[in-house]
Amino acid sequence: MKKSLMLYLFILALLFNVFTYMYFSKKLDFEENRFANKVKKWNNDVNSITNKLMDANYFSLEKNENAQNYFNPDNATKTIQVEKLIPFVTEKLMDLNANPKGNPYIGQDQIGANKFIINKVRILNHRWIIADFSDGEYWGEVLIKYFVNDDETVSFETFQSLIYQK
Repeated sequence: MKKSLMLYLFILALLFNVFTYMYFSKKLDFEENRFANKVKKWNNDVNSITNKLMDANYFSLEKNENAQNYFNPDNATKTIQVEKLIPFVTEKLMDLNANPKGNPYIGQDQIGANKFIINKVRILNHRWIIADFSDGEYWGEVLIKYFVNDDETVSFETFQSLIYQK
């Protein structure tokens, strides 16, 4: 009786160990697969976001080599660094917001009590800027031509402007 009890306990312990081993090995495989799937999904998300960012930056002076070459031609005696030009032009345009009647390059007359000012600027290429403007109540967008003069000043010209409906 003692031998058969020991045999049953040994078989029971062996089965318990086999089932425990199988459980933990399957659990490890499951966790590894789950981790690999999450990493694959994250990589796809990062690639998708990177592609969207590249599409969003397609129309920008920073990514447009042809427009950059306008400021850095091979035969020029003086070249302009695009990295410094973008903040310089943006700052010059935003400085015009201090005008008491609003930014003069909005292309719209003041409607309410507040003046129109430019909120956000995007330099598209070597000639055009798109800007968002508002007076706190009305919002709009404007296309502006800009020119970098020989004396390193910037001049602006409103190309087209629109105000959105309330």
